Amino acid sequence: MSGLLRRHRDFRLLWCGETTGKFGAAVTGVAMPLTAVATLHADTFAVGVLSACAWLPWLLIGLPVGVWVDRTRRRPLMLGAAALSMAVFTAVPVIAWYGGLSLGLLTGAALLSGAAAVVFQTAYSAYLPGLLAPADQPEGNAKLHGSASAAQLAGQGAGGFLVQLAGAVNGLLANAATFLVSLLCLLGIRHREPRPAGAGERAPRSLRAEVAEGLRLVSGDVWLRTLTLFGAASNLALMGYQSIMPVFLVREAGLPPGVVGTLLAAAGTGGIAGAFAVRRVAARIGTARATLLFELGLPTLALLIPLTTAGPGAALFVVGSFGVSAGVVGGNVLKSGFQQAYCPPALLGRVTASAAFLNYGTLPLGALLGGALGAALGVRTAMWIATAGVPLAALILLASPVRTTRDLPTRRTATEADPHTDDPHTDDPHTDDSDGDLLARP
Repeated sequence: MSGLLRRHRDFRLLWCGETTGKFGAAVTGVAMPLTAVATLHADTFAVGVLSACAWLPWLLIGLPVGVWVDRTRRRPLMLGAAALSMAVFTAVPVIAWYGGLSLGLLTGAALLSGAAAVVFQTAYSAYLPGLLAPADQPEGNAKLHGSASAAQLAGQGAGGFLVQLAGAVNGLLANAATFLVSLLCLLGIRHREPRPAGAGERAPRSLRAEVAEGLRLVSGDVWLRTLTLFGAASNLALMGYQSIMPVFLVREAGLPPGVVGTLLAAAGTGGIAGAFAVRRVAARIGTARATLLFELGLPTLALLIPLTTAGPGAALFVVGSFGVSAGVVGGNVLKSGFQQAYCPPALLGRVTASAAFLNYGTLPLGALLGGALGAALGVRTAMWIATAGVPLAALILLASPVRTTRDLPTRRTATEADPHTDDPHTDDPHTDDSDGDLLARP
């Protein structure tokens, strides 16, 4: 280990907890839909509904959670969310052991764990910039996204193995254990956040007014608006094919569950490659141009996925998914650093939640769309339609200033700043006047 992982104890604990949590989530991502398909004999649309429920809370509570995150310290929220997730993924297998497993139970678990994820991810995005100085944030973002991809790679492979060895339901216990590790790591962090700026100094404004402030910043700023609209369109297509991918691979391509996990793990190496290549690529060609490469160029390989068949044809799935993973993770690294540097610290929770309201809000719609297309047109046809949407979504970037500039901005100009908000850097104890690029995304 080097850099932050060696010299920054609190970041090391955060990294360990987050990476372990991503491993468990990857196991669940394989185990839960396979439980619905193999154990409960759910149809394609039902699997799509199950996937949608994991993301539906972003539409239901995402915006007020952003206000909540800006009003209070973030670490206690992360601890509570991790504890709730651990309880949910412990309860499902226990109930199943007593014969209570049903699609309704899985759906409820997906909704509860999704709500916990809304709180954790929003608080986490706003917590990281306070933990790291700006000079360390590019390395921190790259390490977190890279390790998350590695954990996903290992988790998907382990998920397929656990499904075959112990059954799909028992695989969910792995996620409960990882949330316990995440909880312990968060408890070990010594850094204590200051009270949010203005907390206790003035009467709290209405929830509606504070939500509107975050939405106004995202919708009124061309850079935030462009990346948010692109994220929404891209996630619609991504979830459209990912929600029916287990059905496609098992029933259409004729692959056993263990092989599915292995293929997903192999494809996940693209995320690792993207995370570790993106900083060098961005330094060479610029962060805006790198965004186009990772968000438009590499995801075009998604068109190979619907060609997947059993035997040698499975390699097409690996190549296509490798390109998508590399592009998505590399783009995430770029956007994280941009948002952390560009957004006013006092509004970062609301900006994160406002963008996520659209970005993650389209995920349940994509899952439902994928399931509906699969049921109406056939699974392979639905895969063609959804995967084609992945590179097409990046046309939004081509119609924006991203196409005509070398680098994404690292701070807002006077004309871009909202006169009703604090100065973007006033409350940031680590702020300097450097115009250096930050390479990352949420």
